[in-house]
Amino acid sequence: MIVAGLTGGIATGKSTVSAIFESAGAIIIDADHIAREVVKKDTPAWYKIVEHFGRDILLPGGEINRPLLGDIVFNNPMKKDILNDIVHPFVKAQTHKRLKQIERATPGAVVILDVPLLIEAGMHKGLPEVIVVYAPEHIQLQRLRQRDNLSEIDALARIRSQMPIEDKKKWASIIIDNTGTKDKTRGATLSVYQYLKSKAQ
Repeated sequence: MIVAGLTGGIATGKSTVSAIFESAGAIIIDADHIAREVVKKDTPAWYKIVEHFGRDILLPGGEINRPLLGDIVFNNPMKKDILNDIVHPFVKAQTHKRLKQIERATPGAVVILDVPLLIEAGMHKGLPEVIVVYAPEHIQLQRLRQRDNLSEIDALARIRSQMPIEDKKKWASIIIDNTGTKDKTRGATLSVYQYLKSKAQ
């Protein structure tokens, strides 16, 4: 088994690359999906979030209102850090558990840890490969404005609330450039998959 971290910036195309890896046969561990699981109603993380942010962030059924919480932390770096400090340890623990299950069931697997905050959360440490999906900021801006129908100011604010993509590149052992055509990105991703597959044997 080989485990590679996959990250990028907003609108760089990480989800596209993750889907290509999955279609090629890789096992994807999606940190966003795990993060949604670990904050479900009455879980330990849910109680900690409610304790810090109050019951006003809950929907009528008791689940966390994710868009509302997102707006709160997006505009307040200190609250964002509090939320990350609550959620990240549970995400890491669940990720570790899934890796152990995969190792037992599929020893020769190529496992992709799809983690937007891979580097920020320190989850890249100890991984044999760190893959960064790259597109420069001006392309991120163009794609994000088109995708989410945002003003330039709003789109830039979202991009700049993250670690700059140029900084993420420095941590990469593999860079998948997603500035060209979909076919070019697909070809590059499949080449990386074959390389990882050869190391997993």
